[in-house]
Amino acid sequence: MSRGLHEIASGTLFGVALNYQGLLQQRLAEFDQAPYTQPPIKPVLFIKTPNTRNVHQGEVVYPTGVERLQPGPALGVVIGKDASRVSQAQALSHVAGYTIVNEFSLPEDSYYRPAVKAKCRDGFCALGPALVPVDAIADPHQLTLTLYVNNERVQENTTANFVRGIAQLIAELSEFMTLHAGDVLITGTPEGRVDVRPGDRVDVEITGLGRLTNTIVAE
Repeated sequence: MSRGLHEIASGTLFGVALNYQGLLQQRLAEFDQAPYTQPPIKPVLFIKTPNTRNVHQGEVVYPTGVERLQPGPALGVVIGKDASRVSQAQALSHVAGYTIVNEFSLPEDSYYRPAVKAKCRDGFCALGPALVPVDAIADPHQLTLTLYVNNERVQENTTANFVRGIAQLIAELSEFMTLHAGDVLITGTPEGRVDVRPGDRVDVEITGLGRLTNTIVAE
């Protein structure tokens, strides 16, 4: 591919919270309480701002004065052509390919209101190592995500456990906003987030997409 991942995937980074069945089940009790009264009926979105962009083998800064930092392994869906009010049947034709995302965050109190201060620190969204074309992945809903810290496997799940599949996400989001070519849909991080510290090496591996590596450094 003549153009690199970060040249193609240069648009807005849209994150989806609570998109793994296990994570949603863990949080259901909260949604019975005020102010929610019921689980979310539409995707819970957040945005990773441009300053969060990071790369394969990039350093992630552990901010001074915070108690915990958590990696967030996720499948990234790169939009290949603008999508506005598309149906689920049409949705995947708007996808250029897939990549690995590690969506770093400070621990959050509320999934309904992801905090900018927790999500949007410099370098808190690593993408890579490459863009894998759609036709190279037989089924994006049968991929294993594995998180390693210092080569120890600490978190594993599968995209078969999505609450909403990729086509449904694209259809629901494009109902109210146009997804532009180059935008990246971060399809969610599974339950079981772990803490990392300065000096740690953090790897995310996804079936068929390779391995994304980052190092945590003190501020």
